Amino acid sequence: MTQHAPLSVRDLSAGYQRTLALDSVSVTVSPQTIHAIVGPNGSGKSTLLKASLGLLAGTTGSAKFFGEPLDKVRPRVAYMPQTADVDWDFPIVVNDVVLMGTYPKLGWMRRPGRKQRALAKQAMEKVGLEKLGRRHISQLSGGQKQRVFVARLLAQEADLLLMDEPFAGIDKASEALIIDVLRAEVANGKTVIIVHHDLNNLASFCTHATLLSGGHVVESGDVKKVLAPQALTAAYGISSDLLGV
Repeated sequence: MTQHAPLSVRDLSAGYQRTLALDSVSVTVSPQTIHAIVGPNGSGKSTLLKASLGLLAGTTGSAKFFGEPLDKVRPRVAYMPQTADVDWDFPIVVNDVVLMGTYPKLGWMRRPGRKQRALAKQAMEKVGLEKLGRRHISQLSGGQKQRVFVARLLAQEADLLLMDEPFAGIDKASEALIIDVLRAEVANGKTVIIVHHDLNNLASFCTHATLLSGGHVVESGDVKKVLAPQALTAAYGISSDLLGV
């Protein structure tokens, strides 16, 4: 039986207000990997995730998930947007945010029950939030906020996890914990795609990566190939030594 790629995009183009942010990008993500999307600011990293998920109007090209259009396998795919877009003053507690992760598989108008609450509890335990379930999200630290949304992602029980800058603005302890959680998910058969900025720790937990620049793919595949000096110089326009990699 052929194992389809968790995500395969072909000639994907997308943009914002007539500005092309992604230009005919083709990428294939291998199963059971942590695959990072990296590159300079404005290179199209977040756009690649959003366009693949059909979240941007005017997107052209194709995106297949496990060999199928997203609509046919939607329960197998989970997406964590940037937490900077979240209204942290919204009156909701941690338990309820994480429980939202179970909604996609519940079906229309069905309320979460014992099984869903158990999934949410398990997800919170994985990220060390089991004692903060009743806390309002506005009372959390930056690292705790990010872990709430990682837990919500895990509660979806999806096979492919797409994460937009999961380490932005968090402490090193939270980052290390989330990395350990992602490694465990991959060990259990999942695939993870993350938008990431820090090239220095990339090879320590990512097996594969795609390097973007100006909306184009510079290199994609094994992380060592992506971090090669010639690829980084082509993407960033400066020596890899100056990037500290």
